[in-house]
Amino acid sequence: MGKKKVMLPASEVDLSTVKYQYEKIEAPHLTGFRLKLFVKLLEAPLVGSLIISNLKKENKMVEILKNTVIPESPMFKPEFPPQEPETGVVLLEEGGNPIERVELALKCLPDYDPANNWNSDTYASFRYWKIRDYAYAYRSKLTTPSIVAERFISAIEVFNNKMPPAPLPISYDPEHIRKQAAVSTQRFEEGKPLSILDGIFVAIKDDIDCYPHPSNGGTTFFHKIRSVEEDAVSVSRLRSCGVILAGKANMHELGLGTTGNNPNYGFTSDKSVTIKM
Repeated sequence: MGKKKVMLPASEVDLSTVKYQYEKIEAPHLTGFRLKLFVKLLEAPLVGSLIISNLKKENKMVEILKNTVIPESPMFKPEFPPQEPETGVVLLEEGGNPIERVELALKCLPDYDPANNWNSDTYASFRYWKIRDYAYAYRSKLTTPSIVAERFISAIEVFNNKMPPAPLPISYDPEHIRKQAAVSTQRFEEGKPLSILDGIFVAIKDDIDCYPHPSNGGTTFFHKIRSVEEDAVSVSRLRSCGVILAGKANMHELGLGTTGNNPNYGFTSDKSVTIKM
């Protein structure tokens, strides 16, 4: 055991005299085959523990984490100073009912005017349909979630058969989508939609749990290490509002980049753009 360093209580620290000290981190920068080889060495008995011990020593991890005494008790939740109520700001209860929160958020938006969105040119040209466009169409019986589901499934098949293919969802079950859409359609027929989000299609990023799909984070192996038993909280709240979960969306492998260039599933690019990064 090394000599322990006792830190001052935060209340006694004079921030005007404290200068932040940057620590130099010593670690290998590896990609591709070298990264795979390094992981194999880390997982190997004896050799792996020696490498980890050396990295800890070089980066003073034992000194910082074990031999430093911090007088304050650990915080398990972030602490925020009380805020004065702001004019025009609506606060949503964190643990409130998801449907009620959606309705409250909807009231904060400008009124929806169908006349500005539905006209003689509605079907003449391409446009991005938004959540309230679908909500209006469902409630006006212009279409149903089941009809939209069939068109969605057809569109995915077209994209998957393009050359090169456009891998939008990487875990996707048409029958599961049809079942969700059928239940949503029945709610609209009975006049009992759950919320403004009922029948809205949402793809979940591949690093967020959405049962029964695996969460791979854009890899081909992560589901072997960690299985998905239930929805993530955010996904379960979407589901409770009637959202149709369309599967897992492609992403850059483990989120290690911003181009969407996935070596396992393909490039998630906009096919209307001919220039690729």
